[in-house]
Amino acid sequence: MSFPQNFLWGASTAAHQIEGNNVNSDWWAREHGNLPGAPSVEQPSGDAADSFTRYPEDMRLLRDAGLNSYRFSVEWARIEPEPKFFSLAMIDHYRRMIDTARDLGLTPMVTLHHFTNPIWFARDVTWNDPRAVDHFARYVQRILPLLEDVELVCTINEPNMLATIMAPANEGWSGIGIPPGDAQITEHLISAHQFATALVRSVGKKAGWSIATQAYIPEPGFEAEADAHASSREDVFLDASRGDDWVGIQAYTRTRIGADGPMPIPDGAETTLTGWEFYPGALEYGIRRSWERNGVPIYVTENGVATADDSRRIAYTQGALEGVSAALSDGVDVRGYLHWSALDNYEWGSYTPTFGLIGWDRSTFARYPKPSLAWLGQVARRNGLAPSVFE
Repeated sequence: MSFPQNFLWGASTAAHQIEGNNVNSDWWAREHGNLPGAPSVEQPSGDAADSFTRYPEDMRLLRDAGLNSYRFSVEWARIEPEPKFFSLAMIDHYRRMIDTARDLGLTPMVTLHHFTNPIWFARDVTWNDPRAVDHFARYVQRILPLLEDVELVCTINEPNMLATIMAPANEGWSGIGIPPGDAQITEHLISAHQFATALVRSVGKKAGWSIATQAYIPEPGFEAEADAHASSREDVFLDASRGDDWVGIQAYTRTRIGADGPMPIPDGAETTLTGWEFYPGALEYGIRRSWERNGVPIYVTENGVATADDSRRIAYTQGALEGVSAALSDGVDVRGYLHWSALDNYEWGSYTPTFGLIGWDRSTFARYPKPSLAWLGQVARRNGLAPSVFE
């Protein structure tokens, strides 16, 4: 199972989840009860993995294992902590990150928005407000020089998740699966993406955004129900990718759809530390659905599993990559695979779900690469997948 020449092999992270002390972001404020709509927090993010200072070590571990790409996000709240005030020091910090990746031989993929917003934006604007588009475009315009040595730019991470978790009508959602997307937030996010894409392209870079695909798999006879369920949660964002330079596909699990919508996880199914069904086939499903709807080149920008058993991480990734190989064999244009996540990280309320190829000590921040990192590095070095040894 070989992969195309120049295929990207890497891992992904998000600033708030690994950097630490992101004190000007709305998520930090919510973690400490200083903004309404506080999430359920087992523990605040705090220092996180201290990757704000330790990023060179993290990148070297990926490079030394054999990977050739690193996706990370720049933090809007650090760059524009107050409206129209842009921190030159923070812009320079992220430029150093890009330079470090390049110096190590890693192709950087930079995400401009990964869930978090500046506190001022969350208090005074929010994505419900049409002014959000102008604020985001202003931020993107200001950081364009930062992207000089970046080819692949992700404008917004998982806008479909933003359109559901930030929708006022979905507060306290108790249904199975993901609540419906908010139409107004969806409209504003699509507009923000389109403005950002035009700006990124104006300096010669390739723009896309990453969509969280859920593999809405119908029970026999309920295909229409599955399509209706996916419409506001996924398809409208895949369709908005038509004409982009690329689209990022992110997949972790499936949701079975029956007569009454989402169904519970089957009895006896293996589940992960997030409570999701262990289902590697979700990635191939998401890739094929995207290709059918928009025909845009695909990068897998996130795919992984929350587990304390690293052998299951390898098994999951093997199964997911077999799905990528099958899609490639059928002519789907997949150009890279970036695992989630490079590091065990802050999973929006807790450090318990461990997705990382690299673990770290909570007291000393010492890194310890897991066998799964070496395994994925071997896959990357041979640019091919050996037959599975796992069930």
